[in-house]
Amino acid sequence: MYYHDITKDDMKNGDGLRVVLWVSGCDHKCEGCQNPITWNPNDGIVFDEAAKEEIYMQLEKSYISGITFSGGDPLYPANREEVTALAKEIAKHFPEKTIWLYTGYYYEDVKHLEIMKYIDVLVDGPYEQEKRDDKLHWCGSTNQHVIYLKRNN
Repeated sequence: MYYHDITKDDMKNGDGLRVVLWVSGCDHKCEGCQNPITWNPNDGIVFDEAAKEEIYMQLEKSYISGITFSGGDPLYPANREEVTALAKEIAKHFPEKTIWLYTGYYYEDVKHLEIMKYIDVLVDGPYEQEKRDDKLHWCGSTNQHVIYLKRNN
């Protein structure tokens, strides 16, 4: 898996101060996407132990609320196994931290995936530029949903 950035002390991609992993790979290619650079699954930086350690160092800070997976799309098929393993590991090591995930897929299409056991909040649906609404909290277009899931790991 490749990624483009690890953002620290982020307040725009979930509740509280968060660390955000911006993964590479997206088939949705939404018009008006804020991150088209992340569409290519083979572009960016290889996600390795050093990247994981960087995330863990952030999550160890008491003022960090949790991690957000974004991109690209963390549920891009080639990312699913590695993102699921990372979410599972984070949920186990940092049970007090929340896990958010942004995806262009609708919940109904991905609710069966193992990763849903480790997600606290899912923001679903492709960005639709014609449905953009700047008043929305945590998402950009009215077709998207902020879904509070009960993590049951």
